[in-house]
Amino acid sequence: MTETRWLDEREMAAWTGFLQASNRVARHLEHQLKEDAGLSHPQYEILVWLSAAPDGEIRMTELAERLITSKSGLTYQVGQLEKRGLVRRRSCPTDVRGVLAVLTPEGRQVLEEAAPGHVAAVRESLIDVLDRDELAVIAEALGRVGSRLGG
Repeated sequence: MTETRWLDEREMAAWTGFLQASNRVARHLEHQLKEDAGLSHPQYEILVWLSAAPDGEIRMTELAERLITSKSGLTYQVGQLEKRGLVRRRSCPTDVRGVLAVLTPEGRQVLEEAAPGHVAAVRESLIDVLDRDELAVIAEALGRVGSRLGG
């Protein structure tokens, strides 16, 4: 059995700082989206991905991969968006087993209305707290972490 490599003081500070900051930013953004748009953060991300896709539609399996979520988790969130008329599902014309998530005009409108407040909250909670050099280091470092874990 290999010996455990415990975290030293600097490593522990990095780890706890990451946990605290990421959890607080996530909570702040979740609260802002709920208050301003009645959306969860995953629902907002779904609308963003769909709005950027050709014809506003993406296969559900591909959308789950982009969101880094389970298919069942995505199905639930899309179902909630469907109830509000923001997204609809339709069969994939090229694959009988495939299902597409499709952004509705109402969904695009809700996203356009929610985006300015969301961007302001992202700036308030993260971007404007850091200088340009810190942003570059964080982007590079977290990109490396994501790549190592499959991103």
